[in-house]
Amino acid sequence: MTRPLSRVYAALAVFAAAALAASVLGFQPAQARTLLSPASAWAPASSALIHPGTMMYTAGAQCTGNFVFTDAAGNTYLGYAAHCAGTGSSTDTTGCQTGSVPLGTSVDLSDDGNLASEGTVVGHGTLAYSSWITEHQLGTTDANTCAYDDLALVRIDADDVSKVNPSVPFWGGPTGIDTDGTATGDRVWTYGNSSLRAGLTPLSPHTGISLGDQAADGGWSHPLYTLTPGIPGDSGSGFMTQGGKAVGVLSTLGLAPLPASNNIGDLAKELAFAQAHSGISGLQLVNGTEPFNPIL
Repeated sequence: MTRPLSRVYAALAVFAAAALAASVLGFQPAQARTLLSPASAWAPASSALIHPGTMMYTAGAQCTGNFVFTDAAGNTYLGYAAHCAGTGSSTDTTGCQTGSVPLGTSVDLSDDGNLASEGTVVGHGTLAYSSWITEHQLGTTDANTCAYDDLALVRIDADDVSKVNPSVPFWGGPTGIDTDGTATGDRVWTYGNSSLRAGLTPLSPHTGISLGDQAADGGWSHPLYTLTPGIPGDSGSGFMTQGGKAVGVLSTLGLAPLPASNNIGDLAKELAFAQAHSGISGLQLVNGTEPFNPIL
């Protein structure tokens, strides 16, 4: 039995169309491929204008970006602390009890801000996720989640994605996520970028020592000391453990019982909460393009 010629021609047309589509996809320009794979368009680490450590201004408040994230739709995010978009006072650090600016709020990105101005704005983004907003929506009551889940994500504007590199300045990395916390004496590395330093980047790299996990909070936080403590404006910056694993997000400056210590929220737990409740499909950390090199 033979097929009618009309069906044969139709089949040939479908085959030809599919071959043409495959050819176009295979030879599309780099700009088009960016929509499918942001990683193909990362700027060189040496010249990237947006990266971990970039200053982030939200409704006039300045914080520091921690790590770069992507999702299944090809969007690119820079993380910082949820309290960076909070509407309470600087001492209001419990997400379940403190308000936030709404999702969609504009965020300016800069690398040379100071107390007088934001400095040179190098890019823009919008608040796309806040653990504090999500905790309110879910009616979260777990005390440790409310106190220590302090992560927000800013979606980088499409026109600015080509300015992004996921490597931490000075140190390199991250190389993945630390999932087993820290022990007393473990060394940690970070890159803060407070406007109080007036854009003086040599003062931004820090290294320090973990004070161990706190059993009482179920591993949600890690207190630590750095050679120079994180200061206002450093909030949101990322910390790495041995091997360049991303371990946490700077949340608070401790006043008691360990004066001048810093406290970081556990990134593995914060990211898992975001993956479960943000509605952002395929959310994941992006590793740096530069190797982790913890040599001063």
